[in-house]
Formats: sequence, structure tokens, C-alpha cells
Amino acid sequence: MNCDARPPVTGAARPRAPHLRPSLIALVALGGALGTAARVGVTLVVPSWGAFDTAIFAINVVGAFVLGVLLERLLRSGPDEGGRRRLRLLVGTGVLGGFTTYSSLATETAALAGAGGGDLAVAALYGLLSLVLGVLAAAAGIRVGARLAGRAS
Repeated sequence: MNCDARPPVTGAARPRAPHLRPSLIALVALGGALGTAARVGVTLVVPSWGAFDTAIFAINVVGAFVLGVLLERLLRSGPDEGGRRRLRLLVGTGVLGGFTTYSSLATETAALAGAGGGDLAVAALYGLLSLVLGVLAAAAGIRVGARLAGRAS
């Protein structure tokens, strides 16, 4: 007997996995485009503080907070399906994924350190503060999301 053989498919075809559904992929792409445009807008308006890129720093911290609020609210409102899944993919993965930019954090940290004349202390502070405040912002967002969910019930 061949144990690797798949059983015959009977009845209706199985639904496509969520990560393969074109409509959900389109939601992530749309959200990513909106989030990226918002990030570019913020970087054009918020000036840098010396070599310290305040716009990217603020974007990543604010994005972590908003993601914490969003995911906690969605988690407490029911299973990840239907409208909740679409909202998570559009806003969480798409908009906030395009808005935040940890690749720019890495690039900025490397640029601050510089190959020859950079400031390692400023680079380390920028990188460490970005990560620590991002985690704290996400935790604060989760707490806010939990409180908001408690009021909504």
C-alpha cells in the first residue's frame, strides 16, 4: 500500500489557503502602497535632528504602537476570519508594514556608524532606542487595545 498517495478529492474543492487568495494579496498590496506613501509624506515633513533621522525613528515607534492596538483589538473581537482577517491584512500587514521601515533603521544605524568618521555611540543609541521604544510602544498599544476592547464588550 502506498502511504504517500493522497485520498481522492470528492465533493466541492477545498478553499484556497488565505495566503494564496488574490483578493487578500491585493488588500496587502493596497495597504502597503498607502503605508509607504504615508511614510514618504512623513519623511518629507519631519526634519532630521543632526544625523539622527527623527522621521524614521518616530514612524517605527508609532507604527509599533498602532500595530499593538490593532492586533489586540482584533484578537479580542473574535477569530481571524472574514472582516477581521481583511482588516488585519489591509491595515496590519499592508499599511503598517509599508509605513514602518526597519530596513531604513538598519541603514540609518550603519550610516551613523560610518566607515571612517561615524559616531558609534550615536549609531548604537539610535539603534537601541529604536528597538527598545518600539517594543515598549507595541506593549503600550496592546494595553490600550485591551482597554478599548473591554469597553466595547
